[in-house]
Amino acid sequence: MAIKGSLKEASLPDVLQLLALGQKTGCLSIADRSNFGYIFFDKGRICYASIVNRRDRLGDILVKHARITDEQLAAAVHKQETARSKKLGEILVGMSVITQADLERYMRVQIEESVYYLFTWTQGTFNFEVDVRPEQQNFLVSINPESLLLEGARRVDEWSLIEKKIPSFDLIFLLDKDRLAISEAKLTDTQQRILPLLDGSRDVNQVIEDSGLGEFEIGKALYGLITAGFAHRAGRTASAADQQITDARVEEHRNLGVAFYKTGMLDEATREFRRVAELRPGEPNAHFYIGLVALKQARWREAMESLRLAAERGGGRPAVFHNLAFAYEQLGRLDEAEAAYGEAAARARTDAKVYLGWGIVALKREDYAGAAGRLDRARELFGRVPPPAWFWARALTAACAGEFEVAEDFAEEGAEAYPSHAPLRNNLAVLKELAGDLPAAEDLVREARQNEPSLPQLSKNLGDLAYRGSRYDEAWDAYSRAVELAPDLGDDVYFKLGNIAYKRNDREQAAQLWRKALEINPKHELVKANLDTLSALS
Repeated sequence: MAIKGSLKEASLPDVLQLLALGQKTGCLSIADRSNFGYIFFDKGRICYASIVNRRDRLGDILVKHARITDEQLAAAVHKQETARSKKLGEILVGMSVITQADLERYMRVQIEESVYYLFTWTQGTFNFEVDVRPEQQNFLVSINPESLLLEGARRVDEWSLIEKKIPSFDLIFLLDKDRLAISEAKLTDTQQRILPLLDGSRDVNQVIEDSGLGEFEIGKALYGLITAGFAHRAGRTASAADQQITDARVEEHRNLGVAFYKTGMLDEATREFRRVAELRPGEPNAHFYIGLVALKQARWREAMESLRLAAERGGGRPAVFHNLAFAYEQLGRLDEAEAAYGEAAARARTDAKVYLGWGIVALKREDYAGAAGRLDRARELFGRVPPPAWFWARALTAACAGEFEVAEDFAEEGAEAYPSHAPLRNNLAVLKELAGDLPAAEDLVREARQNEPSLPQLSKNLGDLAYRGSRYDEAWDAYSRAVELAPDLGDDVYFKLGNIAYKRNDREQAAQLWRKALEINPKHELVKANLDTLSALS
């Protein structure tokens, strides 16, 4: 009989526990939007697992465990491109980088890691089909699901998952001593420590107090025991007075956090909101504010993690997904940024700023048609002159799509609306240069640099225009200013500076500048040729 349902109604660990107890053989398929995973069972034990469209983790696992180097992995992946019928592990064994024993050991690790990754899926559906076996798999394992359930629980660092099993600290849990006695699973020190306390009379608060351990540590240990089926809910206690005290403290820290945030005291605001999160682990608003502070301080990864927690814990406001998308974008995780902006747009269909950010991400993903549509919708929603970022993105979108006249129109409109905005004038200058109007391009760059002398790209572009006009002294001054502002601006600047030095018959300086260009871009063939020529003349 097929077993199927929603992960919102039954967690994946619960489903695995059911299949293990029933000693089932077959395939459990899990779907979460466009993501798909499979766990195969043989008489209640896991024999194989995989995730569709996920990068092959075997190579990453081998690197992580120092069995191979990044270079060896890259070489194997390159070989696999011309031998697609061969698996990565087979290629690594053939290269004598690892042994067959190593391969089998780490393939087991890969299967275990796939199951742990699937444990993080909290939405979507599952479906179990009896007697379905993995196809064309040369290596199968036999893993007790209880061991994976415990290890998966040990890896949990999200209160959102723990809260599914322990929604309140006034709950009482009872140890299943008989089941634990016949199990092969190994418990952590913390789990061993709290076993005597799970006697059916203490609630979680009392377990925390009697053990002398922290809330999160106890929550994580208890979550593992519940997930593996070794502890069961037996009732609850309640204390209204304690709840009132906690509510008052949470409100106090929250109000302080908001006040600090509004006055720009960001570190103090983070401290207060972290305290709120400790007292109320499931509250999304505290993590939202922690994420906002991290964004303001350009700590993109911390911002992403906090905002993702806010979204997972019920923070469904458009602002949560909008800011999460921006954090993903700054980290270069454009596919995730695209999805988060999509969520924000679905919740705020008339928010111009959401569509502007969504359009910029489409531009970065080279989806020019999508970018144009979203940016045009943003302009409609602004209902006034759009901000400078809109003109920058819309002109660039048109240019990337090959619509240079349209791009120039948008760039001119932006420069007219914001005459002191240097990046907009620079964009217009680039388009004028492409159109062959070099004097106009140079005038625009000079004006832009006068407004924003600290932008290295403006000095670089001015140098390009002078270089193109064979005004090498002017180009030298402009390029020198650019690299002074940004020493790693690009190999092209040092390449051209080296060319100018060579024209001045200063071969030693030319060689130094070309070597710097080659350091930034080792594949720059013209630089290599120039250095070879210089070496032959020496």
